[in-house]
Amino acid sequence: NVINQFSRVAQNGRCSFFGNVALGSSISLVELRELYHVVVLAYGAESDRVVGIPGEDLKGVHSAREFVWWYNGHPDGRNLDPDLKNTDTAVILGQGNVALDVARILLRPTSELAITDIASHALTALEQSSIRKVYLVGRRGPVQAACTAKELREVLGIKDLYIHIKETDLKITPADEEEMKNSRIHRRIYELLSKAATAGPSQPSSGQRELHFVFFRQPDRFLESYDKKGYVSGVHLEKTGLKGIGSGKQIAIGTGQFENLSCGIVLKSIGYKSVPVDDLPFDNQKGVVPNLKGRVLSDNSGDPTSFENGLYVCGWLKRGPTGIIATNLYCAEETVASLSEDLELGVLASTTRLPKLGRDGLLQILDNRNVRVVPFIAWERIDKEEKRLGGLRNKPREKLTSWEELLKVAGSE
Repeated sequence: NVINQFSRVAQNGRCSFFGNVALGSSISLVELRELYHVVVLAYGAESDRVVGIPGEDLKGVHSAREFVWWYNGHPDGRNLDPDLKNTDTAVILGQGNVALDVARILLRPTSELAITDIASHALTALEQSSIRKVYLVGRRGPVQAACTAKELREVLGIKDLYIHIKETDLKITPADEEEMKNSRIHRRIYELLSKAATAGPSQPSSGQRELHFVFFRQPDRFLESYDKKGYVSGVHLEKTGLKGIGSGKQIAIGTGQFENLSCGIVLKSIGYKSVPVDDLPFDNQKGVVPNLKGRVLSDNSGDPTSFENGLYVCGWLKRGPTGIIATNLYCAEETVASLSEDLELGVLASTTRLPKLGRDGLLQILDNRNVRVVPFIAWERIDKEEKRLGGLRNKPREKLTSWEELLKVAGSE
């Protein structure tokens, strides 16, 4: 659906698509703003938050983003090579949608994955995987789990999967009730988890894959293996409790009690982070561009009068790495409304007075720098070839996972 929607936009005569162009290296933000009256930044979040605890650099500790790139066939993630053979246990830190998706990939039968568009190198590794137990660790309780119902149902619906949730973790307080009263999503998540806790057998059967929801725990440090120096062997977890901070919200606080959880691989799903580019106002603490309804502010002071004329932002770069596709839709509509309003109010007065070079100027700069631009017709060639290769394997598509392959197909007539 996303491909179909964006294809209609890209095929519109008023739209130009410049693929294989990187903001900050192929072209600077200053140059773009000189070429166009309006620039909207929507490049999302392609870095990771760090936990900031000892042992984070041990081998076997990966970010969930890297892992998602790996199994989705992103060219920059194809060489991740996670070791799924030498351990039967994986720990995922976080309980949001990305964490659930990673768990789903690790636990779903590979016969089912084989008919999806998963990258072939990832499918091969998963077919040889020894992972049988996955622990999803969250700092707070089931009421505060940060996922959505659709994604949770997908994981809970994996066939022949043993689900374990401690009964004591499902006990709710008046504060939890208040949170659920204010959020239909949180109530639905809690109901799904409660049902899953009681629906299955009390013990896994021999060889059955297991998914363990671990609530009220936060990582204190990653443990190093005695046998394999430099490799992770587990996570030292601190038990937590909830503390109300008003407005029906609760945060996790450490209790000073600890326990170890053994594993051979850790996937950190604690949040994506946007990266700044030169000459862009950026709030490093929040990992977003300071803005008011999509209008970029000149600094972090919050002064609503100090706008960067003609510069706008939307998506995760605007509001942080939260929400799903529909959330980004509303976010984009707000930014476009701000842009339209500024146009009508004459804030972007230069649009009528000063002509700008636009696409012709951009193409000239990129040509001078020998940047190979991939137009939309070339993207369509990539799309067609991936579908052709997928058809040979009974898959929707077989992704091309190297820049060389992608550019070769893009250039073939």
